[in-house]
Amino acid sequence: MSARRIFSRPARFGAIVPYVWMVLFFLVPFAFVAKISLSQTAIAQPPYTPVFSLAGGLSALSDALAGLSLDNFRLLLSDDLYLASYLRSVVVAATSTAILLLIGYPIAYGMARLPKRWQGIAMMLVIVPFWTSFLIRIYAWVNILQHDGLLNQILLALHLVSAPVVWLSTDSAMYVGIVYSYLPFMILPLFATLTKLEPALEEAAADLGASPRETFWLVTFPLSLPGVGAGSLLCFIPIVGEFVIPDLLAGSRSLMIGQTLWLEFFTNKDWPVASSIAVVLLAVLLIPLLLYDRLQRRQLEEGR
Repeated sequence: MSARRIFSRPARFGAIVPYVWMVLFFLVPFAFVAKISLSQTAIAQPPYTPVFSLAGGLSALSDALAGLSLDNFRLLLSDDLYLASYLRSVVVAATSTAILLLIGYPIAYGMARLPKRWQGIAMMLVIVPFWTSFLIRIYAWVNILQHDGLLNQILLALHLVSAPVVWLSTDSAMYVGIVYSYLPFMILPLFATLTKLEPALEEAAADLGASPRETFWLVTFPLSLPGVGAGSLLCFIPIVGEFVIPDLLAGSRSLMIGQTLWLEFFTNKDWPVASSIAVVLLAVLLIPLLLYDRLQRRQLEEGR
């Protein structure tokens, strides 16, 4: 048996593993969620009908398929609660992503300009917060932002305010928590892209008479757009479905779609409606992914 044939088998197996993983841990669970979203709520266990069972044969399976409907999706389109939750989630995610880009880009740019021996230390400082539990970090912000928390104590000590400011259960607290939690997801892709840029390109632009500002906007920023897109997607997509940060820091006066899904699933025990919310949420999140993929393909075609 030739060495080429020996090594080709593990390579083929390694290429198949990601697809098997996606089928088992994404497509199969999603198929269950999609089926439940087409079912009806029932006081039973599980709390929906129809339930597929192979014990009754093909006739029972066909009857179960006939009982599926799109009523839950019609409910989502007709109820302002769900539409407002989707809209608020998208607005919060877009606003947070813009803030993260404005803060993360200068940090990543500065890290990329550091000497090589300092870049590893800077990277470590960005990653260190991940060593602490996410929930503990959010509860720490609850303590900082509460009525007699550290932030109000500092503001009062500096005589910047005359009375404690209400931070908790506001959108400001929510944005602070989101930006703090997702900032590394914006910095790391930008840093990886900016470190690959050739310094000779900026030197050439300067030799041609471009100012530092023109060099940044005409050379550096366009070449870093893949990192901007990757960081924006890494932040935007999970923020849309965020539950913990809005629930702990923003309260429940204006719900995001993650909070609405939680209420339907655990409080109302309405699994079909909760599943339909999840299916629509996935469809909404596919839009930026498809747009990013199209832009990437267009850039590749232009590069050729």
